[in-house]
Amino acid sequence: MAENDTTDRPDESGYSRRQLVKYAGVGATLAAAGTMTGTGEAWADDTASRRPRSGSRGRRWRAGDHHVHSEYSGDFDTTTTPPTFLKGADAVYPIVTNAIMGKYFGLGWMMCTDHGGPNHSKVNLEQAYPDLLRSRQLVPDVLQFWGMEFDAPALDHHTLMIPRRNDEAQVLFELESRFAKRDAYPTDPARDTEEKMVEFLKVADRMRHKPLVLAHHASRSATGLGVYGLDTPREFRNGNNAAPQVYVGFEGAPGHQAGPLNGEARGGYGSYPTHGGYDQMTARVGGLWDSLLGEGRRWWITATSDSHVHWTRGGTDFWPGEYSKTYVHARDEYADVMDGLRSGRVWVTTGDLVQSLDVTATAGRQEAVMGETITVSRRQNSDVEIEIRFQPLDGENGNGDRPEVNRVDLIVGEVTGVGTNLDSDTNPTTEVVARFGRRDWRRRGDEYVIRHTLSNVQTDLYARVRGTNTDEMEPEADGLESPWDDLWFYSNPVFVNVR
Repeated sequence: MAENDTTDRPDESGYSRRQLVKYAGVGATLAAAGTMTGTGEAWADDTASRRPRSGSRGRRWRAGDHHVHSEYSGDFDTTTTPPTFLKGADAVYPIVTNAIMGKYFGLGWMMCTDHGGPNHSKVNLEQAYPDLLRSRQLVPDVLQFWGMEFDAPALDHHTLMIPRRNDEAQVLFELESRFAKRDAYPTDPARDTEEKMVEFLKVADRMRHKPLVLAHHASRSATGLGVYGLDTPREFRNGNNAAPQVYVGFEGAPGHQAGPLNGEARGGYGSYPTHGGYDQMTARVGGLWDSLLGEGRRWWITATSDSHVHWTRGGTDFWPGEYSKTYVHARDEYADVMDGLRSGRVWVTTGDLVQSLDVTATAGRQEAVMGETITVSRRQNSDVEIEIRFQPLDGENGNGDRPEVNRVDLIVGEVTGVGTNLDSDTNPTTEVVARFGRRDWRRRGDEYVIRHTLSNVQTDLYARVRGTNTDEMEPEADGLESPWDDLWFYSNPVFVNVR
């Protein structure tokens, strides 16, 4: 090999260009690019080369990940004025490496969400964004959103997803520089208040092309069951009240799921654990998620990698799509993926336990799927048929396993309206109304089908579904067991209104 030939030398990812070419099948493009480090000239974003619009029937389940870190999640040398950005000090992979690995593990969309810091808005604008444009050119099969892991005032980190438009870089710069609590230098305590968070959400809600905001690892700072830390029920409600089309959910399954493979807590939840890999706010039946749904809030869950450093390199992470996936029912278009996330056409899984999931509520001629609502009459026959369809993984998952669904649960709760207690984190009406084992579903083509009738429905309600490869009746608190042995999928709800 020639002295200057880097084909087989590892880059910051720990993989050589030859290996990355193998993973992504983009050899010719990478050869033309010449390097994987993302330090070359910025590529123009040619809007004329966007995918053609498909019809409304072009929607299908598309796997993605909205919480992925690149080498632009760094550190800051505060001995200089202004502080100097230290690239790659926290997460280590170039943006394009994450996109290549996401494609390899079956993702059709993803998002770069780097940490902020003093004057990081300029780093995003001047350094990271040109690399994102370049990555879009190198890996065109993956829709790559622009945004960040927003340093939310008074709360833990959040996704801030910017609509795909020619002004997306400037939009993020303005929001980050104005509202991210760590962007100000010197530090400004007035940037770290709940009032500032609500102001940010109201500004975002007034934008013609609205961004999306979703909470990350919401209970990672909790010290017990229902003993919350940085993120609280009150703050979620106040934020959702301020911007119901912007602030729409939280991670049901947080990232850092590979922690146990290196002796660390799953998700980095060191004070109070995840349950089956899911945050307590999601995993607890009748808990906070159900409390929010019971108020009629359109509040959705997702699953992400939070990838910084792969576990084989000493980190606690899987590659994007390797373990956790957020499926959105959408066309192969940026706007429709965002619309799916905003509207709740979403389900999540770990370990590729299933590769498709549909939950449908039917009453008479009405039909609703995840995120939608049907209306029935209290005076007429108000039976609601719930149909659950899922497709097992066709092949092996990222661990080389062929996981099998052991049980599926149907969970139903009443919708009683917005309450007066902003701190409420329970919905006592929520329960598992039916559990289905392998003898309870029938095969139809490549799918398995389950049907259940909710008889004589007399109150507003929602129905959601979960499934597992375990025999646990409820997801148990996680220890250091392999995450590959403890897999769950969750749907977002379908709603039923009664009048």
